[in-house]
Amino acid sequence: MSFLKYKNYIYPLFVAISSAIIIVFGLIEATDIRGLYFLAGVYVWLLIFGCWKTCLRVLPVLVIAGGAFYGIGYLASRNHAFALAMVTRFFAVVIAVIPGMSIEPTAITRNLSQLKVPRVVTLGVLIMYSFVPVLRAEIKRVREAMKTRGAGSILNPKIFYRAFLIPLVTRIVDISDILALSIETRGFTLGKTKYTVYKKEYINVFDVLFILGIIAGVVLTVVL
Repeated sequence: MSFLKYKNYIYPLFVAISSAIIIVFGLIEATDIRGLYFLAGVYVWLLIFGCWKTCLRVLPVLVIAGGAFYGIGYLASRNHAFALAMVTRFFAVVIAVIPGMSIEPTAITRNLSQLKVPRVVTLGVLIMYSFVPVLRAEIKRVREAMKTRGAGSILNPKIFYRAFLIPLVTRIVDISDILALSIETRGFTLGKTKYTVYKKEYINVFDVLFILGIIAGVVLTVVL
C-alpha cells in the first residue's frame, strides 16, 4: 500500500538526484533556448508534485533577480544570447534548490540513515538544514535590536560592523555550540555504533513518476 500512497513530499534520495540533474543539465544547455524551456517544464512539474508552496515563494526571486541578471548581461555584452544564458544559469541554480526546500530535514536524515550513509555526512546535512532557519531568525533579532537602540542604517560600514556583524557572529558561535550539544544528547555519534531508523522512507509510484518526468524532460530537450 505504501507504494501507492501519495505523499506531500518527494522521496529524499530522488530529491538529490533530481537537483543534480536540473543544475547540471541547466548549466550545460544555458546557451540554448531549449535549456530555458527545460527549466520552465521542471518548474511546472515541481508544482504538480507538491512543491507549489516553495515554487510560489521563489517566483518573485526568479522574476526580479532574473530580470536584473538579463539587464546586467545585456548591458555588459550588448548580446541577447549572452544575457539569456546568464538568466538560464541563475534559473538552473534556483530551481534545483526547490525540491530540497520542500521536504523536512528529518525526512532527509532518516533516508540517509536508512541507506547507511556515513554518519558524518548525515550529521552534516542535518546541521546544515537546522542552521539555516536559526540563522535567519538571529539576523531578524539583531536587526530588531538595532532598531530598538536607534543604531542607524545598516548601510553605514561602522554601524554594520559594530551593531550588526559582531553581535551576529557572537550569536552564531553560541548557537553552534548549542546545536552540537543538542545532537550529542540525542544520541548521534560519529563512531561505528549500531542504530535503527524508527520511521523509514519508502519509494512510491509518485516518486518514480517524478524522477522519470525529470529524465524524460532531459531526453526530450536533447532530441527535439
